[in-house]
Amino acid sequence: MLPFLRHLGDGKEHSLRDTEEALAEHFNLTPAERAELLPSGQQGIFKNRIGWARTYLKKAALIEAPKRAVFKITERGLQTLASNPKRIDARFLEQWPEFIEFRDISRASILQEQPVDLPITTTTPEETIENAYQGLREQLAQELLAKILSCSPTFFEQLVVELLVKMGYGGSRRDAGERIGQTGDGGIDGIIKEDRLGLDTIFIQAKRWQGSVGRPEIQKFVGALQGQRARKGVFITTSYYTTDAIDYVTRIDTKVVLIDGKQLSGLMIDFDIGVSVASSFVVKRIDSDYFEES
Repeated sequence: MLPFLRHLGDGKEHSLRDTEEALAEHFNLTPAERAELLPSGQQGIFKNRIGWARTYLKKAALIEAPKRAVFKITERGLQTLASNPKRIDARFLEQWPEFIEFRDISRASILQEQPVDLPITTTTPEETIENAYQGLREQLAQELLAKILSCSPTFFEQLVVELLVKMGYGGSRRDAGERIGQTGDGGIDGIIKEDRLGLDTIFIQAKRWQGSVGRPEIQKFVGALQGQRARKGVFITTSYYTTDAIDYVTRIDTKVVLIDGKQLSGLMIDFDIGVSVASSFVVKRIDSDYFEES
């Protein structure tokens, strides 16, 4: 917030784009850092933090917005800069009643029974929500893998095919399911269509393992694919792959995709396999176009 306010210290109007560029230069951000997204992938972290810095400064009446996406420092903002503060954070802004009112309203709307401090330096409200969501998702992923390990191999194979069907492969669930375990090849657990027309097929290996899956197991699977004159395969495990196994699939002509336990549980959550919605929260923001008067 302090670099934001200093950028406006000349008393002139500055656009949001101009401010973003100035702050990126101040923090020596690389293009990759500027492009980094929140966990949801819906908004950039840098833009999100600028947005909240702008909101906090505006609520404390240190800056104003004479028009859309344009900002200007106020007399209070100039006086604040003249006092040469070492930093500006939420606690610093609590010296003004306008910000305290904003803070109290925010606290009440977030959680009525427990006091909640607004983020001071490291995270914005969106980041806090999304980090909490990622924590819940990781916990759910671990629970999913534990459930899978307690099921039978046949159930796991059916689960894998159902997931691939949900992802758009295999046509109907019935069509795909009929092929499970019918190849007669020890290195293949199932076959599924690549698309609804069946223009190509994908061979599946599904293993409920707890230890690492090494190169020999992948070579065995590739050999089974070659025996079927197959060009594509998916090897799915509840554990993880060794570096040697991952390197091997990058150097063969046959296209083999390796999915480990972490990726598997993530896909199951994304495509609602074995999970259901417990609660849903929608985060909304102002639609500035709505308030544009013609």
